[in-house]
Order: sequence, then structure tokens, then C-alpha cells
Amino acid sequence: MPRIKRSALVSHSDRAMYDLVNDVSNYPSFMNGCCGVEVFEHTGLTMLARLDLKKAGVSLSLMTRNQLQEPSHIKMTLEDGPFKTFRGDWVFTALTESACKVELDLEFDFKSRGLSFAASNLFSGVANNLVDSLCQRANQVYGAKND
Repeated sequence: MPRIKRSALVSHSDRAMYDLVNDVSNYPSFMNGCCGVEVFEHTGLTMLARLDLKKAGVSLSLMTRNQLQEPSHIKMTLEDGPFKTFRGDWVFTALTESACKVELDLEFDFKSRGLSFAASNLFSGVANNLVDSLCQRANQVYGAKND
């Protein structure tokens, strides 16, 4: 089963990065490959949302239910999509008041072997660049800091 683990040390608070990741409606404006988002439910504890991904003629949609533990953790579980299994975690660890470690851990396996190759390349590409895209977005939203 493919697994993607990425992390970054950022000069923004855990709260700021949590808020940025949890603001899925803005993903299409900065995440390469994300062409749409629909949020079906959003409470203080959970979010149900669909992400539409498209790149190089391949498209896929996935709906996840996210368990929200402000400001330290977002746990993603699959509700609908082309995956046999899907699990994801965002972890935000405060290092100082204005710096944190951001970690993304994804495990997934596609239902269809035929879909697996093309969709896996699309999904892996988006997921691999997600932490970098979010760090760049944080600098745009909160300002670049050189601590």
C-alpha cells in the first residue's frame, strides 16, 4: 500500500497552520491539481468534504470525513472515492509560539487495478506537493518570517 509522509518546520504557529489546512475551500486557489472542493458538513469537531483532483487528463474525486482536534491534529477517513483504503493524518506540533512542525501521513490503495496506475500518479503528485504548497500559502497569508 502506498504511503506518503511529509513534514516541514515552519515559522508560523501550530494554530495558523491548522487553520490553513482546515480551510479546504481555498485549496483550488493554491494547490496544483485541485480543481474543486465541496464542503457538506463542518462543525467544530468534524468536516465532510469532497476534493476534485485533475491533472494531465486524469481526474478523481474523494470525500473524507475529518476529525478535528484544534490546533494539533486532523484525522482523515474515506467516505467515498476510488480507494479501497485511505487514511490520513495532519499533525501540528508547536515548537515555539511562532513556529511549528507540520506533518502529513497518508496511506492509500485504489479499488481498481486499471485505475490504480494513472490515479496513483495523480494522487501521489498532489499529495507529495501538498506540504510545500501549504508552506508557500502560509507565507502568502501570514507573511514570510525569517527567525
